[in-house]
Amino acid sequence: MGFIIIASDHGGFELKQNIIKFLEKVYTSYTIIDVGVYNENSVDYPDICYNLICKYNLMKKNNQQDIFCIVICGTGIGVSISCNKFKNIRCALCHNKYTAEMAKKHNNANVIAMGGRILNIETAIDIINTFINTQYEGGRHQKRLDKIALFF
Repeated sequence: MGFIIIASDHGGFELKQNIIKFLEKVYTSYTIIDVGVYNENSVDYPDICYNLICKYNLMKKNNQQDIFCIVICGTGIGVSISCNKFKNIRCALCHNKYTAEMAKKHNNANVIAMGGRILNIETAIDIINTFINTQYEGGRHQKRLDKIALFF
């Protein structure tokens, strides 16, 4: 059993709602945790990222395993920048199956960012399926992640 924490700003709200429907139907072994937003009213995406990462860190602190996050804004750029300001977060902006695969395989991302005004639901589903079904390779990639953790 795993956990998927999902959040969006107003620009990603519609895509988030469609992703949640898909996740609840297909990934029944995962608990889906929606930390907002709950409507299309304008919000500041750094606040949404803060809520998402706080929830992730709390679950990690309580020894929960198999957790990853999905965060969505209009382009995915703002939320990816915001999430990557937090210690031990590796947020990857994904546009397609290949970027999702590399996010997990080489970067062991724990957050994927997407653009609600850029992606359709089919592409978002491809990204999520690829990310969930890809394993981190470790090896030569781990030393790079260790440097990120050390330097930042």
